[in-house]
Amino acid sequence: MATSNPDQSDSSGRTHSLIGLPPWIHGFTWGAMVVLTLLVVGIIRSYQGREVWGGWAESVELRHPAYAERVHLDDVLRTQSDTWSNLAYVLVGFYALALGWHDLRRQAPAHAGYVIRTPAMSILLGAACCFLGFGSGLFHASLTRWGQQLDVAAMYSPLVVFIAINVGRWVPRLNVGGGRAGVPTWPILAGLALVVCFLLYEYKWSMRSSVVLPTLILIVAAFVVADRFQRRRRLSVPLMILSLASLVAARICWVMDVKESFSGPDTWFQGHAVWHLLTALSLAAIYFYYRNEEL
Repeated sequence: MATSNPDQSDSSGRTHSLIGLPPWIHGFTWGAMVVLTLLVVGIIRSYQGREVWGGWAESVELRHPAYAERVHLDDVLRTQSDTWSNLAYVLVGFYALALGWHDLRRQAPAHAGYVIRTPAMSILLGAACCFLGFGSGLFHASLTRWGQQLDVAAMYSPLVVFIAINVGRWVPRLNVGGGRAGVPTWPILAGLALVVCFLLYEYKWSMRSSVVLPTLILIVAAFVVADRFQRRRRLSVPLMILSLASLVAARICWVMDVKESFSGPDTWFQGHAVWHLLTALSLAAIYFYYRNEEL
């Protein structure tokens, strides 16, 4: 069932506009995005005309592109739209980082769920989304083998964090030594998530992304289904539907782009770029799905 947003009011009871977030969070996030964009533009201009990627091992996609956008071998950004669209992941990451900091500095509302009560998980997810934006952006900019390894490993990381969040929601504390309060599990889960992300990066070439990625998605989906049988948990169905619909639409765009039936090779409206935008929206929706949980 749909619920109200626990973030909707600050300590004074004043309601904030635009999905109920404090104004400073929007200011920080979009200000950081402007600074980052200007920084990237500055780097591109300073290296324009140089052979930036010449000494790097090529990925297969450089000579045999998997996506429809035209590859420019001698440019700093070998693909434009597919590179810039990764800023959508960073935007989601900045919001999660800001919200984690926000939660860290205040007392959680009485009925707030696990994510608001555990700011470290928002910060970890924010870092994972920023890592995804960097890894995928570097790959599409360079089309190098290391960029591809980083891209695929980074693609897994937000899902690994969501799995850690779900385990923490079900097992928030461990009773050790007979203590009444118990020990919080989030430090263990955060540490395990980091280890798993490193292993997925380290052994990327030993695993098929077509198996690993759907498996991680299905694990998160299984937790979402399990939530529907928990009466004590109140979660937003519209956000769940938005996340799923965005993911399905993203997959359709991805397939159309691979088949070169989405758009021409020289337009900014690329299917794979739309995949980036829609999967970022899906990550944002599922994050707020958990964030809006009420107990």
